[in-house]
Amino acid sequence: MEIEISSCEHLMYVSEIQQEMYDSAQRRGTGIAKRSIEYLSKKISEGNAVVATENGEWVGFCYIETWSHGKFVANSGLIVSPKFRNGGVATQIKQKVFQLSRDKYPDAKVFGLTTGLAVMKINSDLGYKPVIYSELTQDEEFWNGCKNCVNYEILMMKERKNCLCTAMLFVPENDKKKEEVVNNLPENKYDGMIQKDFDKFHVTINKNKKSPDEKESHLSV
Repeated sequence: MEIEISSCEHLMYVSEIQQEMYDSAQRRGTGIAKRSIEYLSKKISEGNAVVATENGEWVGFCYIETWSHGKFVANSGLIVSPKFRNGGVATQIKQKVFQLSRDKYPDAKVFGLTTGLAVMKINSDLGYKPVIYSELTQDEEFWNGCKNCVNYEILMMKERKNCLCTAMLFVPENDKKKEEVVNNLPENKYDGMIQKDFDKFHVTINKNKKSPDEKESHLSV
């Protein structure tokens, strides 16, 4: 199986991808907002998506979107062909599209809205944290994209403060802080002393150790 950053070569799969996104949402009765062929084609041709294939057959897909002038990035539309589900494909695609987001927009916050426990687990492993909706982009265009979702009325009833989707957010600054903490940990000044003492002890033991042929002396009684 190949998991690649999208190109025009992958446009041949766009109809299948769109249909499966729609069918999956209908079966679950929740989430994925429907996207047009034109919209998905643009994402694919611009290299803003990840496509998994095997022997010329479409396996899985996910794309990235930017909001608030590049301050936020969303990994959206994760879908795996029914034939290839339950084999870890979704995790591999999410890892690939997450890295694509970080490479293209290293300073952007990466977020997602999902109703799927499996996706929540994958996001958590990548460093996302659950957040309230106010922590996400407030770009009107993003929220307008929810209009095609079956839960849009619930979202609006809740004044966009929450919905059935769980909001998750990855903040680059937090990741950098973790690295700084690890890199700035003081070295153990006793390590060298402990090693020297061990070596000294080892030499002393060897020095005093009797050879197999040496007889021990005993006091006469």
